[in-house]
Amino acid sequence: MIDELLAGDLTEVEAAVRAAAAAEIMPRYRQLAAHEIVEKSGPHDLVTTADRLAEEHLTASLTRLLPGSVVVGEEAVHADPKVYDALGGDAPVWIVDPVDGTRQFVHGEPGFCTLVALAHRGELLASWTYAAALDEMAIAVRGRGATLNGKPVHVGSPTPGADLRVAMSHPDFTTEAQKRALLGLHTEGIDARPCGSAGLEYLAVARGDKDAVAFNWEYAWDHAAGLLLVTEAGGAQATLSGAPYRLTGGNALPFTAARDEATVERILEALRDEV
Repeated sequence: MIDELLAGDLTEVEAAVRAAAAAEIMPRYRQLAAHEIVEKSGPHDLVTTADRLAEEHLTASLTRLLPGSVVVGEEAVHADPKVYDALGGDAPVWIVDPVDGTRQFVHGEPGFCTLVALAHRGELLASWTYAAALDEMAIAVRGRGATLNGKPVHVGSPTPGADLRVAMSHPDFTTEAQKRALLGLHTEGIDARPCGSAGLEYLAVARGDKDAVAFNWEYAWDHAAGLLLVTEAGGAQATLSGAPYRLTGGNALPFTAARDEATVERILEALRDEV
């Protein structure tokens, strides 16, 4: 079934992502009531009714499209951390972040998106990054490239001699140790700024609007879709050890995705200076 799904044009998956956003996210955009917003681990870690219902919607529709598949979603894992173990299993896995950039969504800003990736036995096969408020749909399929609103997208290369434009983990979501791990990016030749929605930062790299991202947390729902998008657009990625990011975890952090291999190495060298 998974081969048949990937051999098609994948419009049913795109339609499922759009439908979940249309039914559960956009009607609540700029319309959230106070009781629909809840803190998880702290004041910056928010979840809304839209997050929960959109993930439920996607779980039902995606598993229906691919019988035998399972879903690893941010909200399901928050409720039961063992759900994350499915990333290391034999069943095809849909990796879902229903609202990536929940803080922006809560504040009525358009910088949020829905992230879906399909993986099997640790290998990323396809991904969808849907910014509903911006009317942008980016799709990547392993070995078949990446598109944005149906048109091929390519990373290009950083401008020679210009500072590298890097989005890094936002300090509001990191520990003091994690903040220290990124200090190497505050150096000459690198313009490093806190990220917004991780999915939209990856999209910015894929379309050449940013040169790299650097993160020191590894939850698959934040990174799976974007990593495939960047690499299929011609970019590169690696963890601090030089090895590729692993969906199942245990990565040497921080890690980076960038427009080319040279930029990846430059970012890693800067990060290693602080280790």
